[in-house]
Amino acid sequence: MNGAGRRASSGPSIQKVPTKPRAAAFRRASGAVFVARARAMGINNSRPRGDAALIDGKAIAAAIREEIKAEVDALKKAHDGRAPGLAVVIVGARKDSQTYVRMKRKACEEVGIVSFHKELPETATEEEVLDVVRGFNADDACHGILVQLPLPKHMNEERVLAEISLEKDVDGFHPENIGKLAMKGHEPLFVPCTPKGCIELLKRSGVELAGKNAVVVGRSNIVGMPAALLLMKADCTVTVVHSKTKDPRRICREADVVVAACGSAEMVKRDWIKPGAVIIDVGTNGVDDPTKKAGYRLVGDVDFENVKKVASQITPVPGGVGPMTICMLLSNTLESGKRAFAA
Repeated sequence: MNGAGRRASSGPSIQKVPTKPRAAAFRRASGAVFVARARAMGINNSRPRGDAALIDGKAIAAAIREEIKAEVDALKKAHDGRAPGLAVVIVGARKDSQTYVRMKRKACEEVGIVSFHKELPETATEEEVLDVVRGFNADDACHGILVQLPLPKHMNEERVLAEISLEKDVDGFHPENIGKLAMKGHEPLFVPCTPKGCIELLKRSGVELAGKNAVVVGRSNIVGMPAALLLMKADCTVTVVHSKTKDPRRICREADVVVAACGSAEMVKRDWIKPGAVIIDVGTNGVDDPTKKAGYRLVGDVDFENVKKVASQITPVPGGVGPMTICMLLSNTLESGKRAFAA
């Protein structure tokens, strides 16, 4: 999955408390959704002492999509019906990749972004894939290109991704985009979608980041490292915990904000968390569960049922970070289209 997927087990129920976003547009778009959901569930704005407020990624992503759709509609009116376009290239017949691609195409359709699709067989050569990417690079109707990962083993992923034009790198992984993300006073054209979604969840949940201590658990190129860079740009003091870190529990206990992206089921425990900390759980891990039809259930990198008793806010898995990833892909494609139309 391209930096772009994702039940809580039994235990004390967690109340869905409306977030307190600062953006007026978000309040207009999502306020009614939160109120309606709360009333339907018979809850109010209070919550039991000791239970964290749930950061509802589904509701926040739905509100952002409404904002994106409004901007796309405005672009169409201003530019003779032209809309931003996103091209997705998929190689092979992996069911998970095909599912993700269908989700992306459906999301594009919902907000009015034009969707291009090119599927190649597993036996395609690397040069054939590069030719497809070059074709989309030269297509003025295409403003974003995404090559669905993983590619077949006989292909060099780094070479294929590097072929994507910097101006169409809506996945945000071009070395120049990552380089600018790491530099003070510089801004990349695009930010990787999952880390961008994490920061958006924090901001729209009313979390003030400047001056806070933040810990990122995991240092992957897709999530961990760019998330740490984004938190630094938000004026957090950031520590990255990884496989060689000594006493990760002590370090996490000092954090006001924890972003867990290590890919290890329920690694972050209750005694790792300072009371009142905000938790963003990026992980999606399958664990055996004979009570489920599939034989397993999805959990995050955080021990949700126990951590929610000490945290102030927390994302669920699924339904937290997952819905934001495709949403941020749409956001990046919109920004690319706006730049192209203004040129």
